[in-house]
Amino acid sequence: MKVSYKWLNEFIDLADLNPQDVGERMSRTGIEVDGVEALGEGLKKIVVGHVLTCEPHPDSDHLSVTTVNVGEAEPYQIVCGAPNVAAGQNVIVALPNSRIAGNVKIKKGKMRGVVSQGMICSLEEIGFSNSVVPKEYADGIMVLPEDAVPGTDIVEYLQLDDPIIELDITPNRADAFSMRGVAWELAAVYNRHANIETTDTSKFEANDLADALELKVADTALVPEYNAYLVKNVKVGPSPLWLQLRLMASGIRPINNVVDATNYVLMANGQPLHAFDYDKLANKVIETRLAKAGETLVTLDEVERTLLETDIVITDGEKPIALAGVMGGLDTEIDEDTTNVLIEAAIFEPIHIRKTARRNGLHSESSMRNERGINHATVAESGAYAAQLMHELAGGEIVEGRERVSVIDLTPVQVSSTLTYVNKRLGMTLSYADIEQIFAQLQFDIEGDGENFTVFVPSRRWDITIEADLVEEIARIYGYDKLPSRLPSVNAVNMGYTDWQLFKRRTNDQMLANGFNQVIGYSLTGDNQTVLEMANAKPVALDFPMSDDRRVMRTNLLSTLLEIVQYNVARKTADVAIFESGRVFKWADAALPVDETHLAAAWTGHSASKTWSHPAKVVDFYDMKGALEAVLDSFNLDVAISFEPVSDLPDMHPGRTALVFAEAKGAERVELGFIGQLHPSIADKYDMKDTLVFEISLDKVYALPKMAVKQTPIAKFPGSERDIAILVADTVTSAEITATIEKASKGGILVGTEIFDVYQGANIEDGKKSMAYTLKYLNPQATLTDEEVTADVAQITDALSQDFQAEIR
Repeated sequence: MKVSYKWLNEFIDLADLNPQDVGERMSRTGIEVDGVEALGEGLKKIVVGHVLTCEPHPDSDHLSVTTVNVGEAEPYQIVCGAPNVAAGQNVIVALPNSRIAGNVKIKKGKMRGVVSQGMICSLEEIGFSNSVVPKEYADGIMVLPEDAVPGTDIVEYLQLDDPIIELDITPNRADAFSMRGVAWELAAVYNRHANIETTDTSKFEANDLADALELKVADTALVPEYNAYLVKNVKVGPSPLWLQLRLMASGIRPINNVVDATNYVLMANGQPLHAFDYDKLANKVIETRLAKAGETLVTLDEVERTLLETDIVITDGEKPIALAGVMGGLDTEIDEDTTNVLIEAAIFEPIHIRKTARRNGLHSESSMRNERGINHATVAESGAYAAQLMHELAGGEIVEGRERVSVIDLTPVQVSSTLTYVNKRLGMTLSYADIEQIFAQLQFDIEGDGENFTVFVPSRRWDITIEADLVEEIARIYGYDKLPSRLPSVNAVNMGYTDWQLFKRRTNDQMLANGFNQVIGYSLTGDNQTVLEMANAKPVALDFPMSDDRRVMRTNLLSTLLEIVQYNVARKTADVAIFESGRVFKWADAALPVDETHLAAAWTGHSASKTWSHPAKVVDFYDMKGALEAVLDSFNLDVAISFEPVSDLPDMHPGRTALVFAEAKGAERVELGFIGQLHPSIADKYDMKDTLVFEISLDKVYALPKMAVKQTPIAKFPGSERDIAILVADTVTSAEITATIEKASKGGILVGTEIFDVYQGANIEDGKKSMAYTLKYLNPQATLTDEEVTADVAQITDALSQDFQAEIR
């Protein structure tokens, strides 16, 4: 919010204070000040001028040659490009060697061969933002009132020396969203009297609007108060300069004297108002209700909007004519032909207003105040104030009556506390007299006995409702800088890591030990930037994303990892091995989205670099499988881990991909995730060569049963090894063979099975492969005999022959 210092002085006398000091003091008491500056700073030699003559430029179809009285003995000749310049106007003139906005120097020169002694300025050229310049002057120069005296310093004339305090008001301090609110705040801070003039509403309270209007409020929970005032025979036209300047200083574009009156009250009182063209109300009815499905409304910005059943609307008894608290409708707009004005002063339920404003992208001064709350005590008064201004500014005739529906309770909120409670929270020894003085500055009534007290909070401070709020008010008015500082008396206790935190750290440590680098990816991604989904996951979309590229929460980790790999490969980093453990998000059957912790890794390039003794080795499926097995083994899981080939997983190589399962004894197996090589088309999309990836759910891994680890001594007796080679169908996997071997061995002496050769080619028929295994035997209690090992090997070969029709070679 932008606050004019000169306007503020009409509410509270601050003439003896420096605006910069006032801004700093406000920041220290809880309302942040972004800055204090005056538009006129840096302007030099800019005055009021009167255009005496205006002729077309002889060598241009858009320039004009003017002579301008600038209060000196001789008029100045100035070439001007504004389309609205004309003789008889009072204008803003930058003299030779002047400075305009942006520290631009204006010199005497020639334009198309014609001497120009300065420049006729637009409002933007002296520092006003284009967003606040009146529309009739947006593409040209501003025409000043007829009583403007040539030669007058424009900084003085347009009050550009007025310091503007820009406030960054937090949602809990919406009471300061008005000149009155800021005045009350500074009155408390400086212990001064606030000059808050009120408007007499008695002449409106005695009567209603009789047959002129019928007011209906469908739900007082959504519209707890609605006041309607009528002003007849207004003459719509430009507002006086003083009003336009105050609105522009506040960041609001002047429209006309009727609309500007409502905006002036908005900034003065903090009460949003709306003005309807009364004669455009077809049924002379105002009804507030929720919109119906399928209804539409063309708002003042000429956009047709489809309404939802959660939108509060103002209707004429049939169709919507305004989005309540957000924006009016085009059909009832105030224009130059308006003669009768209906003024709305109301309270609307904030949550509905916020949702409507955000969905439609209609964030305005009015909607912001309706969303955050307004002073219930001044709603009716603000409507009466606007009617009075329309009488003064537009010559309107006030109808002494109003239509009103109100269920508002204006009884001051009572909040009780104790001196002990306050001092304990602040770490101070304030007396009851100190407390009384602070609330006297705030102009809150207080009753108490020295220890216990009750504060009666006026409606203008609706943010104060609990005991802690009183403590905050006491602290900020007393002065945060006066609060004593000391170290906390509680000794820190190292609580250690939780089991889940240790599990996560172990996961990361093992991946680092595997040679991977840890990365942290962004949790937000685009709608079409997801590959390698573990399952059909509906993404969670943000209502208000920072950008379209970051609209949804990620449903997996690998999409981000591939972008990181692509980034590094593009910068000539050939070997990249990275991992991330983080959360993914998706919609489930529940009303709220769910999140899950995953572990994912991507590996491209070489698993072993070239040395003098061996060539470089390109990473393959088994390298990545070994890395994943090392992670799973580190958890001491009491489950059987299996890898099952899959050919239909999207974005993965159909012959080099597997699903990862865990199966505990007596329980159903659990799918943990997948592992494999990227499909060549996906690798090409990311400009990468063969790339291996995996992604598993750490939540599922964490839930698996664990085994107790027992230390066993080194065996005292020697072991034995036997090699077997078998011929099987090429569809049989090593995991299936190993499982059969371990199941067939009955003596408990088989302690390990390792594959050492796989062969397909010459002397092996098509569709077959030869696989060779080393069987390791050990009996920790006695020396193995040849008969024991031979018998166990025979059982194993018989089982292989039965299960896989294997030929023993």
